Amino acid sequence: MEVEMQEDASKWEGYSDWRNRAAVKGRHGGMLAASFVLAVEILENLAFLANASNLVLYLRSFMHMSTARSSSEVSAFMGTAFLLALLGGFLSDAFFSAYLIFLISASIEFLGLILLTIQARRPSLMPPPCDSSAASQCKAVSGSKAAILYVGLYLVALGVGGIKGSLPSLGAEQFDESTPKGRKQRSTFFNYFVFCLSCGALVAVTFVVWLADNKGWEWGFGVSTISIFLSILVFLSGSTFYKNKIPRGSPLTTILKVLLAASIVGCSSKTPRKDVVDFSKSPSTRPLSKDIQSEEGHSQSLTNSLRCLNRAMEGKTIHRLLECTVEQVEDVKIVLKMLPIFGCTIMLSCCLAQLSTYSIHQAATMNTKIGNLKVPPASLPVFPVVFIMILAPVYDHLIIPFARRVTKSEMGISHLRRIGVGLVLSILAMAVAALVELKRKRVVVEAGLLDSKEALPITFLWIALQYLFLGSADLFTLAGLLEFFFTEAPPSMRSLATSLSWASLAMGYYLSSVMVLTVKSVTGIARQSPWLGGVNINHDRLDLFYWLMCVLSFVNFLLYLFWAMRYKYKSTGGRS
Repeated sequence: MEVEMQEDASKWEGYSDWRNRAAVKGRHGGMLAASFVLAVEILENLAFLANASNLVLYLRSFMHMSTARSSSEVSAFMGTAFLLALLGGFLSDAFFSAYLIFLISASIEFLGLILLTIQARRPSLMPPPCDSSAASQCKAVSGSKAAILYVGLYLVALGVGGIKGSLPSLGAEQFDESTPKGRKQRSTFFNYFVFCLSCGALVAVTFVVWLADNKGWEWGFGVSTISIFLSILVFLSGSTFYKNKIPRGSPLTTILKVLLAASIVGCSSKTPRKDVVDFSKSPSTRPLSKDIQSEEGHSQSLTNSLRCLNRAMEGKTIHRLLECTVEQVEDVKIVLKMLPIFGCTIMLSCCLAQLSTYSIHQAATMNTKIGNLKVPPASLPVFPVVFIMILAPVYDHLIIPFARRVTKSEMGISHLRRIGVGLVLSILAMAVAALVELKRKRVVVEAGLLDSKEALPITFLWIALQYLFLGSADLFTLAGLLEFFFTEAPPSMRSLATSLSWASLAMGYYLSSVMVLTVKSVTGIARQSPWLGGVNINHDRLDLFYWLMCVLSFVNFLLYLFWAMRYKYKSTGGRS
């Protein structure tokens, strides 16, 4: 009997290895297993961003789309990729392990990149090149050629979504959250996950962008194809070290069941039943019903937050399918309380969408030479990427340990404060972007180059300022969101909850597309030419659009403060 207990203690409860056998402590999990995930993230993000960062120019120059349409298409593609992370997270929690979801998703992305590479390689699959003297008569890609483009792009989007929804949670699950050391290692993992995102992005926006611009887009897509294939090989080489969370069933089913039970009981029941827990009493004094047990076997009691959901406990009196446990009710409460935080980060993501759209168009009109080196406009993100690569280790090894000593808390700097810093930086970024655009337009007028395609006598490094602010905002917010959603979410919903970090980016890209179309439509009615959407960006009022984004970001920050100050952490019960 004693030997049996020791064997059980050596196993990770609720986890299996890649062969579906019980995961063993000391053999599976830990920093070694997480290191494979970090290495995979470098290659995966390289494959995704290598062409996403330059895609707006590819659609405009080779697929002959207008500036506004190419920007909208990129926003839609990026938004779809990140939104599909919810699907990857859901499948990882509900039916398959994150391990399997990654392999399936990476294979799908690989197929999409092969299709795009073939199209870029064969001129017969692309629209004919335009005569420079009749550029306005160029026809955008259509028919079967457009079908190949969109099938390739959205296979990539589907693959990226599955990877983003499964890989972060798989890496974070490798640590023992029952010990302070394990929790600190997990926090380090999230910081270095963003660091590895930046490593992949650095290669993508320098070497691969240069390759696509100077050697051809088939080379750019080709490098992405090779990179995602290598990521699969690296991931498989770590298989024997991973501990994989065993799926616990659909988290959406639990959420819908609790909401439905609470709403039906709330509508049908006028007076509380005698056998229901008295919610007016404090958790320490009210009685525990016999079925109030968590998955770990610890006693639980219903809390007084979102008390309307407590009625779901009466669901079994309506129908057995609506029967809910206390743990399910409390899990749904946690998810609902996180949603306002998620909603308040969408505006930041909308600002980030400008990095891959209008900011690239701006840089393309400016002098992109540094000495004798001509830098592709799509390589502008190198500035925030390098800054993130420097700041992430500094934050983890210097700032956080110092904050822990000062605050005498395990977190040091709370997740919500970190997210808040990112939101403030996004406000500053949009103000800087507006001022830089005013300077660029002044140079356009003074040089008499309003209708010329000649490079302006102003360096594109001015655009780097807004990239620097937005890149810093991305570091603080993305790492904070990933860790916040993972640590606060119920264990059965962690992959899905972590995917909300990417869904925020998706909603931001979609919001960006809607804002561009709305601003174009509204300002087109009020004045002869709209702020956005002209054939020549020099005729647009991009500065006013950026000021609008700045004001909306400030209002959004005030709304975030309202929710963040009221949020209580699951682990500590304290304020943010």
